Amino acid sequence: MSIPLLTYRPSSQNHRVAGYEVPNEDTPYIYRLEDCTDNNDLEALIWAAYRQVFSEHVILKSSRQPDLESQLKNRSITVRDFIRGLAKTDTYRKLVIETNSNYRIVDLTLKRLLGRSSYNEDERIAWSIKIATEGFDGFVDQLLDSEEYSINFGDFTVPYQRRRFKDRPFNLVTPRYGNYWRDRLEEQRYKPGKVSNFLDMARSIQIKPVEYQPVQTANIQIPDMTQTGKTGIPVSINPVASFPVR
Repeated sequence: MSIPLLTYRPSSQNHRVAGYEVPNEDTPYIYRLEDCTDNNDLEALIWAAYRQVFSEHVILKSSRQPDLESQLKNRSITVRDFIRGLAKTDTYRKLVIETNSNYRIVDLTLKRLLGRSSYNEDERIAWSIKIATEGFDGFVDQLLDSEEYSINFGDFTVPYQRRRFKDRPFNLVTPRYGNYWRDRLEEQRYKPGKVSNFLDMARSIQIKPVEYQPVQTANIQIPDMTQTGKTGIPVSINPVASFPVR
């Protein structure tokens, strides 16, 4: 039996009320399927969805989902279903799920799918329990089928950051790795000039001692270097000698 979602409440009203920020270069552009009049507009919407869900500024060819793109272009699925498919891809799993704890997965996924950060620790714990009981796909379905998503984005709008309290937008300040994974990568990274690196390298060198083989002079075979029995014409390298020069 599935455990019901624990109750939580926002830590302040700032998460629920409209903002009064002055528009600037960081104000997100809203991509709606209703506004797409040609294929170029649709391609721009698809790339906006990739940037929002994967939070990558350069989308690799291996990260693209041609089947989902084709269905969206043919209007077989909605933008909500397209976002749902991207969140359940192996790419999202490699970028987010495999390198973070459940608490951080919740925070990152809320930012990318609902356009806001988690309210507080209580919400992160509640959704982490949901991931543990129903899996990540069940967590994604509950977010995209929620009333909050329907009110803010509906079926045809790409999610975006709804409020920005400070700093830069989410996709510019959120690192891919959590502290645990980042520290592990930092420990494994080679640092020039670090004494421990030199000591580890010195310890890793296997020194093989030289094994000396005793030699008995009685066993040494001296080759015969005598010239007896060989005939020839005497030669000299001296050009003034009276005998032939070879």
